[in-house]
Amino acid sequence: MTVSRSDLLRRQFDLTWSLFEYHLDRLEPEDFLWEPVPYCWTVHRTAEGTWVPDWAETEPDPVPVPTVGWLSWHIGWWWSVTLDHLEGRPPRDRTDVTWPGPGKPTVDWLRDLRTAWLTSLAGLTDPDLDTTAPFPWPDDPEHKLADMLAWANAELMKNAAEIGQLRLLRSAASAPTTA
Repeated sequence: MTVSRSDLLRRQFDLTWSLFEYHLDRLEPEDFLWEPVPYCWTVHRTAEGTWVPDWAETEPDPVPVPTVGWLSWHIGWWWSVTLDHLEGRPPRDRTDVTWPGPGKPTVDWLRDLRTAWLTSLAGLTDPDLDTTAPFPWPDDPEHKLADMLAWANAELMKNAAEIGQLRLLRSAASAPTTA
């Protein structure tokens, strides 16, 4: 039995998402802004009540440890922009992607992005995967839509693992020690 490339990419996404759901179901609002070390990137509430992420145009060295809040904003940002490209809309600017806040609002936002992603993927066929990728490699005919979808799966897997690790570390840090 031969599996189409689009089916393979969808299976990869479904596996990654199921692993992410494990952590999404267990995240507490306090997990989002927990800073495991003093040098972190996080999200900050503005005077207007919105949230903005730490950001540098050139990645610092060393790279700051991101919080769950920052990572969840980052997922929302790249996923929103990838959807814009996939659906032929002008891509929004990084500063136009607003983090909803700790807890349920962000978990719901990420689940809504998943639904939008699945809806967008449902119309793709294997020949579509051979068109030039509009993102994240602008004007590079070597990268195809299949590459963009694989990149999105890999980015989600990486960010989900980072969120899971932070959640586990925070939980372990507050757990009673056993003898």
